[in-house]
Amino acid sequence: MKIVEITKEPVELYKILKFEGIVSSGGEAKAVIDDGQVFVNGEIEKRKRKKIMSGDVIRYGNDEIKVLLKQS
Repeated sequence: MKIVEITKEPVELYKILKFEGIVSSGGEAKAVIDDGQVFVNGEIEKRKRKKIMSGDVIRYGNDEIKVLLKQS
């Protein structure tokens, strides 16, 4: 599992998929979310703008990431 540190929360789900290179574009991120291929905390998530908080785990295909708030 990959750890992703964010500097502020919340962050929209599709942006994390895009910025972490799990998908190639924001449009692709929105498509795979809409298609029911993305899980947040073990549940299918179809909201593209789902607010992701520290501690959330996102899974798409073989990629799994845990989001943590970066400590200053």
